[in-house]
Amino acid sequence: MSTATTRPPQGRYGRSSDERADRTLKLVGAVLGAALLALVGYFAYHYVGQNKISAEVISFKATANSVQAHLEVRKDAGTSGYCTVRSQAENGAEVGRADFRFSGSDTRIDRVVTLRTTAQGTTAELLGCHAD
Repeated sequence: MSTATTRPPQGRYGRSSDERADRTLKLVGAVLGAALLALVGYFAYHYVGQNKISAEVISFKATANSVQAHLEVRKDAGTSGYCTVRSQAENGAEVGRADFRFSGSDTRIDRVVTLRTTAQGTTAELLGCHAD
């Protein structure tokens, strides 16, 4: 005596509900992945492409009540703006912060700026630059 199977013949009644759900999930995942990639690209373009002033601290020298920082600023010709520099004490407390303006037609500026501090500073940190 043989036993009868309870499964329908393969391929006779179309796809199972599990296969349809898998296909739907793959489609939804692909759409969400493409949207996320487009969003990251949009923010990257506006962060990199629209930033008209960038700078870095080359070196600094701290004294009892000031910090001299050597800044190298790169900007578009004719763009004006400012860079914010801060200094911290050895315990991490902020002892000075100032904005330094840059304007003119030069695209690269090397300047030593003096930041007045309320105590001995141990750092010169560039917080960021902003175009006007």
